[in-house]
Amino acid sequence: MSPKPDSLSPLPACAPGTLPARTDVLIIGGGLLGCAAAYYLSLAGVPVTLIEQGELGLQASSQNAGSLHFQMEYRMIEAGLEASKRALQAMPLHVDAIARWRALEDQLGVSVGVRQKGGFMLAETAQQAQVLEQKSRLENQAGLKVELLDRAALQAKAPYLSDSVLMGAFCADEGKADPRRASLALAAAARALGAQIVSQCQVVDLKRVGSDWQAQVLSGEQCRSKQVLIAAGVWSGRIAQMTGSQLPVSPIALTMTATARTAPFMDYLFQHVGRRLSLKQTAEGTVLIGGGWPSKLHHRNGIADLERKPSLNLDSLQRSVHTACSVVPQLASLPVLRSWTGVTSLVSDQLPLLGQVPHRPGLFIATGGAAFTLGLTYAHLLVAQMLGQPPSLDISAYDPDRFRSLTFA
Repeated sequence: MSPKPDSLSPLPACAPGTLPARTDVLIIGGGLLGCAAAYYLSLAGVPVTLIEQGELGLQASSQNAGSLHFQMEYRMIEAGLEASKRALQAMPLHVDAIARWRALEDQLGVSVGVRQKGGFMLAETAQQAQVLEQKSRLENQAGLKVELLDRAALQAKAPYLSDSVLMGAFCADEGKADPRRASLALAAAARALGAQIVSQCQVVDLKRVGSDWQAQVLSGEQCRSKQVLIAAGVWSGRIAQMTGSQLPVSPIALTMTATARTAPFMDYLFQHVGRRLSLKQTAEGTVLIGGGWPSKLHHRNGIADLERKPSLNLDSLQRSVHTACSVVPQLASLPVLRSWTGVTSLVSDQLPLLGQVPHRPGLFIATGGAAFTLGLTYAHLLVAQMLGQPPSLDISAYDPDRFRSLTFA
């Protein structure tokens, strides 16, 4: 089936009374991961209800730049080789996600902006080149196809790169997708299969009632289910706390920047092995600059206020733009059109949480780093676990049970 070039509008907020009193599986969170899980469960014929406190895909799933980074990121490398080897445990998930993103548009029958034309990780010093070689060797051993290119080969592929760039690791499977369209398309496909999607529906309580889980939302309505999947991004840890569970999920505030439009010249996605950088050009001509530059969370009574957008950090803005221009000098002539902030979630050990919450039968969670790039894979693996099916990949390293000691009962 060929993808249809149609536009996708947000699903309207549901009126009071549309939350069912009962469902088999309740999904909390309407980002890419939650919508994908709803779709996979619906494909399996499972009655599922997804609830989202705002509108679908408007939190982290729309605030990120839609990068499909499958090579290890800078944050996974900067702590050294041993830390990189630990992060490499997740590489089978990356390889699985490549195939799922490639198949998604044909599967859904709509375009969601998936473009996998390849991506580079760059090195500008001899020491960085050595790290790049080590990283690429480990990735190839783990099943990710990465090719090292010297300065001459880089120039042939990307002549706009600075003369300071000495080496690049090229992964032909990297690229980008439209985060909002992907989330909405998955939700629409799930709804067509019978899933109930309820937006503007904030969970205020989640508890065990007999053999069921009971969620109460802000309107006072309640919904019971045999299973619950928490896929609420930065809110995931707090929703788990409603059940008495403690999981080390932390909010991380980040900055993104977009330039004015210019003629297409950059086909590839770029990262840097020794500096914070994520760089790509959209189909409209805008260049998006990111890479993990921090913004500032607001706090209320010493607790991160997730309801407020983080404040822009001017130092991050300046340094991110400077980094991008030093790698691609012609960006210096483009004005910055806008910058924005968003929040993502990280687990204390930088591995995802994927599985049943300790001491809480029937309660599952999926959150952690790279939840957009790996969201389809997270959802597929977790749905298989919820259905009692054998896993296609070993996800024991991401089992929330590794934090069992944080919850006493």
